[in-house]
Amino acid sequence: MGFWSVLGTLIAALFTLAIFSFLYKDNPFYKAAEHIMIGVSVGYGLAQLFHLGFKPYLWNPVIKEAQYELLIPAAIGMLYFGFLHPKTRWLIRIPIALFMGIGSGFSIAPSMQAAIYTQLQATIIPLYQYGLTFAEVLSNILIVVGVFTAIIYFFFSWKHKGVIGGLAKVGIYFLMIGFGASFGLTVMGRISLLIGRVIFLFQDLPKVIAGIF
Repeated sequence: MGFWSVLGTLIAALFTLAIFSFLYKDNPFYKAAEHIMIGVSVGYGLAQLFHLGFKPYLWNPVIKEAQYELLIPAAIGMLYFGFLHPKTRWLIRIPIALFMGIGSGFSIAPSMQAAIYTQLQATIIPLYQYGLTFAEVLSNILIVVGVFTAIIYFFFSWKHKGVIGGLAKVGIYFLMIGFGASFGLTVMGRISLLIGRVIFLFQDLPKVIAGIF
């Protein structure tokens, strides 16, 4: 391995151990690693924004192609800096309002397609059809029952008593199962990251250290 590869591996190991030290208690090593990581991330993000956003979409078109109409959105974006002074802080409402309005308008149709129409289409399934296995029939029944009972739980125009209350309670169980599965998937993702760091410390790092000596 080259010098810079070895140095990068050692720095990565030190930062990993510094972050893990928070498991014992809050300490200066953890704070230093946290601040450095955030600072490097922000600096790298700004550099990426400059080279991938500002230059190709504003600087080059205006300077090289004379597309001066792009100065209008640039001026609106500059209003964000009004937040730095109390007397001009109100100017930030203009770009925020435009950004939220345009973003909401552009996202309504895709959201309707992805979050509503697709979900409804996936819910409209036959409870039984020739050729389906018992597991598939049971899965379809659970999907339909779960959807309708969860909707009943959020239907507050009726009091949750009697039959409605029982169905709403079933909906709660389906919701808790769904939330638990989502949380479990999130934990699995974090555990996989932890496993990657542990493998790095106990397999990759010793090889690098052995190569040095």
